[in-house]
Amino acid sequence: MATQHDYIRTIRFLYDAFEHRDAERVVALLDPEIEWTSAENFIYADHSPYVGTRAVAQLLFGRLLVDWDNFEMLPQEILGSGDIVIANGRFRGIFKANGARVDAQFVQVFQFKDGKVAKCQMYTDTAQFKEAVSGMRTAGA
Repeated sequence: MATQHDYIRTIRFLYDAFEHRDAERVVALLDPEIEWTSAENFIYADHSPYVGTRAVAQLLFGRLLVDWDNFEMLPQEILGSGDIVIANGRFRGIFKANGARVDAQFVQVFQFKDGKVAKCQMYTDTAQFKEAVSGMRTAGA
């Protein structure tokens, strides 16, 4: 049986795999039927919840990395209890279409099943993303 330490380590591996753009490694950490739910009003909430590893890979690697330059998920703190792990940190990137930057706080709540990430609920500053995409946010902001 996985321990709390294992779950926290898995989330650290998940962020590291994303940082290295390793979709295969990210998918290996996810339950095949994962449910990844975006924050309400997030620019990528149109298909939320993303169900299954293919859908999550499409969100992370097919949308975020296609639309943004230097997109990062930078965890600052990762805590856990039982089968729940909570990470908070910053999303950073530059929207390719207009050069607008984001530096938005996030919280992601992960739930595990059989040692893999089975659910993720993400919260972030959705207004900052909408401003960037609409061009209301300046490139230097």
